[in-house]
Amino acid sequence: MSKLRKESKGGHAAHVTRILQKEKRRRTGLPVIGWREWISLPDLGIESIKAKVDTGARSSSLHAYDLHQFERDNEKWIRFKVHPVQRKTREVVVAEARIFEFRSVRSSSGKASLRPVIVTNIELLGVSWPVELTLANRDEMGFRMLLGREAFRRRFLVDAGKSYYGGKPQQVKKPKSV
Repeated sequence: MSKLRKESKGGHAAHVTRILQKEKRRRTGLPVIGWREWISLPDLGIESIKAKVDTGARSSSLHAYDLHQFERDNEKWIRFKVHPVQRKTREVVVAEARIFEFRSVRSSSGKASLRPVIVTNIELLGVSWPVELTLANRDEMGFRMLLGREAFRRRFLVDAGKSYYGGKPQQVKKPKSV
């Protein structure tokens, strides 16, 4: 392979990409996030969950199941369970939140459904802010959370070619069985 081809594969192109990213950030002042990120939902007791950052989706959605509505102080609340780890059902987080509203949401397959919407704080890259989340069973989806453009508009730029600008959570290593 020629020297020119080697440079165009990773060297020069990667260098140009880094320069363009720095220039975008300098002009906008916005931090950059990738197309998937590990985020935290502290109000719900979720330390880390992998989210797909989806510029094509308007609203954000959290995987939730076993939903139960109830009243607290004359307001509608919802209790639900979350499997925060992708493709695993062992870890379960039980959460409660006040219902903000019910909203008709059209899925990627085109089917509309009425979903409960909650407002909760999200943390990403050391920044915390409130977001609206629809609750839906996303067990069959690739990601347990979808972060739609309304959640990050005017807060972050999205680099569709990179992931995990905020890093990955440290995994606890289990001792080997003897």
